[in-house]
Amino acid sequence: MKTIKTFEKDKYLSKLQSRILEVYTSPENYPGTKFPKEENALLVVLEETIFFPGGGGQSCDLGTINGFNVVKVFEDNDEIYHQLDCDSPSSISPGTTCEMEIDWPRRFDNMQRHCGEHILSGVCYDLWGGVNRGFHMGDDYMTIDISLEDKPEYKEVTWDMAMEAEAATNEIIQKDLPVIYNHFDTKSEAEKLPLRKALSIESDITIVTIGEGNKPADSVACCGTHPSSSGQVGLLKIYKVEPNKGMYRIYFEAGGRAFEGYRKRFDVLTKLEKDLSAGFPDLMEKYGAKQDKQKEVRDRLYKLTKEVQKREEERILKSFDADDATNITLEEYSILTIDDLIEMGRNMEGKIKGLLFLLHSPSHTLLLFSDEKDCGKLVKDNVEVFNGKGGGNSKFARAIFSRPEDVDVFVDAIDKLTR
Repeated sequence: MKTIKTFEKDKYLSKLQSRILEVYTSPENYPGTKFPKEENALLVVLEETIFFPGGGGQSCDLGTINGFNVVKVFEDNDEIYHQLDCDSPSSISPGTTCEMEIDWPRRFDNMQRHCGEHILSGVCYDLWGGVNRGFHMGDDYMTIDISLEDKPEYKEVTWDMAMEAEAATNEIIQKDLPVIYNHFDTKSEAEKLPLRKALSIESDITIVTIGEGNKPADSVACCGTHPSSSGQVGLLKIYKVEPNKGMYRIYFEAGGRAFEGYRKRFDVLTKLEKDLSAGFPDLMEKYGAKQDKQKEVRDRLYKLTKEVQKREEERILKSFDADDATNITLEEYSILTIDDLIEMGRNMEGKIKGLLFLLHSPSHTLLLFSDEKDCGKLVKDNVEVFNGKGGGNSKFARAIFSRPEDVDVFVDAIDKLTR
């Protein structure tokens, strides 16, 4: 016996009593092919259900049955199974009556989002002959993949086109058009409606139509749940458009999630206005001026850093005794970065007599440079003895320590080893 799909008759019913028909706790007697892999899985088949099992790009409903959490609902061999998180299977028995309740906020969120996708897809088809070839409802956004097939004059979906589609979609939402379900036994009957997409199934077809008459906002086969009117979607916002596998992927959100996205972005704008002492009309001008100022500061800092590096290199090279290959020179820096110091050392390659240590004091990182000593070997053979780590090659190596005193004893030990 197939479960009666009460969710198809009343999308707004959130609580229901029903009789338990079957309970499965292992795959041995399970008649389908999708028994869960989780240990101690418990599946329940009901006489009728308000739980949508998922499909058409929409996730399943969640909720409770007799107080136990429903963690998954799915369809297998034309039967609907409810997977429970239940630690006492004996309390779920065939033939008994159960109380079920769906997570209504989750259901309505899915209804808003799915209906918003229908409207946007219908608009894309109407405006550009764009056929929706892929739909995904993610946690952070939804996507549709639009294939430009029916109107060859359109070669791409630009941002301006996307904004036109967004405006048209929200206009349809604001009109609060009816969302109508029609069920057909055969494909030929369903095809009498003005469908935006060719049917791929032959029988047992549900068509969801938004609006009435010969030119509705959308009409397409769908098994998901939707609100009774387009106005309940509330809002749709497109975030991004990008090419994808010969099509164009549109990222968007609808319903309460779209409103929440607007709210968060508005909060960011309000903070920026406050930080920049700007009103919304001149926000971008103030932001651009701040960016220009920051670039000027970065350019000035870059030039100052290069000048300091150059002077330090000249000073260090002058300090070497040209005739003494046992030179041990240690220079400590707190403001220049590690990358700055590495650049300095490499600029001095071929001119380093003995061994040069450049210490980045904030991170206790010691950089070794030499034209005559094997820096990598010195570090590899000695660094762990002094609670450090590091490595490198013959010309350049680094040793990293957790304490400044370990740096001092390491340098002293290398000094003694190389003299």
